Amino acid sequence: MKKILIANRGEIAIRVMQTAKKMGIKTVAVYSTADRNAPHVKFADEAVLIGEAPSNQSYLLGDKIIEVAKSLHVDAIHPGYGFLSENADFAEACEKNNIIFIGPKSKAIKIMGSKLAAKEAVKAYNIPMVPGTDEAITDIPEAKKLATQIGFPILIKASAGGGGKGMRVVEKEADFTSQMDRAISEAVNAFGDGSVFIEKYVTSPRHIEIQIMADAHGNVVHLFERECSVQRRHQKVVEEAPSAVLTPELREQMGEAAIKVAKSCDYLGAGTVEFLLDNDKNFYFLEMNTRLQVEHPVTELITGTDLVELQIRVARGEALPIKQEDLKIKGHALELRVYAEDPLNDFLPSVGNLEVYKLPVGDNIRVDNGFEQGMDIPIYYDPMLAKLITYGKTREEAIELMIKAIQDYQVEGIQTTLPFGSFVCEHDAFRSGNFDTHFVKKYYSAESLKSKQDEEAKIAALIAVKQYIEDQKLLRVPN
Repeated sequence: MKKILIANRGEIAIRVMQTAKKMGIKTVAVYSTADRNAPHVKFADEAVLIGEAPSNQSYLLGDKIIEVAKSLHVDAIHPGYGFLSENADFAEACEKNNIIFIGPKSKAIKIMGSKLAAKEAVKAYNIPMVPGTDEAITDIPEAKKLATQIGFPILIKASAGGGGKGMRVVEKEADFTSQMDRAISEAVNAFGDGSVFIEKYVTSPRHIEIQIMADAHGNVVHLFERECSVQRRHQKVVEEAPSAVLTPELREQMGEAAIKVAKSCDYLGAGTVEFLLDNDKNFYFLEMNTRLQVEHPVTELITGTDLVELQIRVARGEALPIKQEDLKIKGHALELRVYAEDPLNDFLPSVGNLEVYKLPVGDNIRVDNGFEQGMDIPIYYDPMLAKLITYGKTREEAIELMIKAIQDYQVEGIQTTLPFGSFVCEHDAFRSGNFDTHFVKKYYSAESLKSKQDEEAKIAALIAVKQYIEDQKLLRVPN
C-alpha cells in the first residue's frame, strides 16, 4: 500500500494522513471549493478539487472520488467518519475497482447499518437487547398495542437512523400516534427511509461503547470501553475512557459481547459496539458503528495504540499485532468535541471568522484540529472544529488538565462548546461519576453557564484590581 486517498475533510483527514506519513504511505486529499485553503489540503502530498461546497456536490460523490483515486493510482481509500464511511455501496464500488476500502466489507456495513438487521444478526449470540419490536412498523394501531404490552415510556427509533434523528420518547399512550407520525416523517426526510421500530425506553441510561478491531485471519480484540453519556440532542460532546462505573467483571462481559457482535457479521477493521447500561448495571446492545469513531483518541491514549495504523495494517491483509491479553488500561483520558456552536443559544451553529485561534499545548494535551486562525467556518458541514483530549494517571488528573487546557484554548470571532466543557468538568455530578445521558437536561442551562461565566469574570476583575494596587505600592518607593 503506497498511496491512500482520504475521502474526508477537517481534523479526521489530517489524523489519518499523520499515521499514513508515519508509515511511509503517500496521501491524497480531496476538497470542495469551500475547503480550498483548509489545512488538510496543505497537509496531503497531493490534493484534488472534487466539487462545489455542498457535500452532495463534493464529499458524497463516491463515483467521482473513485475516478480520482484511479487516475492517481491510489491503492486504498480511508473514509474517515461521516460522509461515505458507512455507505455500503461506496465500499462495494471500491472493491469492484480494485481499491482497498479501509473499513469493513460492504456486507457488514449493510447489516449493521440497519438497526433491525443488526438485531437479527446478533440474536443467535445471546446478547442482551432492550425489549422491543423485531421488525419495522407498518400498522400503527397494532404497534400501539405492542407498545402498551412493552410498557411506557417507549422509544420510537428510525431503523436507518443516527445522530438522534427519527427518535422520539413517548411517555404515555395518548401521545403514541402523533409521535409515531413525527418519527416516520423525520426518518423519511433524514434518511429516505421511513421504517421505524419501538423498544422499551431505559430510564437513566449510561451510553457505553466498546472499541473492537478485527483482522481477516479470524482474530478479534476489544480495546475496552468509552463513556459517552454527556450528550446534547442525542449527540456526544464529552467522552472518556475508561468509564467511572464499570467493574473489571462487567468490562469483560461487555467486551466479550462486543466481540460476538463483530463475529455475527464477519467484521473487518475498526468498529464500535454501543450499549446502554441501566441503573442496575444491566447492559443492552444498541447498535454497531462500522467505522472509526470521533472519540477514538481516548482509547488510543489508555491503550497506547494507534487505531488508524491498525486499520491500515488489517486492510493490507496483515494479522493483528496485538492479542487480548496484551491490552491493558493505563491511566485515564477525556475528550471534548470543540464545536462552532453557541452553548448560550441552545447549541445553535455559530458561523463566522476565526479572528483568533490558538491551541493549548503541553504534556498530555492533544488537539486533533482541522482549522487555522483567519479561516471562515463553512456552513455546509458538521460544525466541529477540533477535539481537545487530555490524559492523566487518574480520572481527576485528566479532568483538571482539561479545565486548564480549555482556559488556554483561545478562540475569538465565533462561539464554541469550550465553556460548556468547563461547565461539565467542574460539575459535581460529572466529577463524582454519578451521571447519565440526561446530564444536560438535568443540570445544564444557558443561565447556569452565564452565571458561572459572570462569576469568573468578577473574580478575574478582583484579581486584576488587587494586582494593580500591589503594583502601585511597589512604584511608590520612598525618597
